[in-house]
Amino acid sequence: MAKDFTRSDRVAQQMQRELAELIRLELKDPRIGMVTLTDVEVTRDMSHAKVFFTLLSGDPTESLYTLNRSAGWLRSEVSKRIKLFKMPELHFVYDTSVEYGMSLDKLIDEAMQTTKPADDEADADKKD
Repeated sequence: MAKDFTRSDRVAQQMQRELAELIRLELKDPRIGMVTLTDVEVTRDMSHAKVFFTLLSGDPTESLYTLNRSAGWLRSEVSKRIKLFKMPELHFVYDTSVEYGMSLDKLIDEAMQTTKPADDEADADKKD
């Protein structure tokens, strides 16, 4: 029977939980806005981890800079909570997929608004 999740997937999920808690409760830098961790990808050899985040408020470039500057401290704190032979280096990446999805939703809504009057006219012609 094949495993549903690889070891790196399980480590990534646990790291996401621990990092979210650390950033929310213990990282006291005002340059970081309201950060939401969307995903963590750990390489198979456990040497690197990409941490994807979005912001509810704040400047993305400033938050990215600050998170990457505090990556060493976050790595050491996570290593105290998760016992691994090799703790991955953290690389923070701003996740634009949420913004992209919102822009696509807006475009779809606009397209639906422009097609509705044409549909209503066609229905009115059928009634006559």
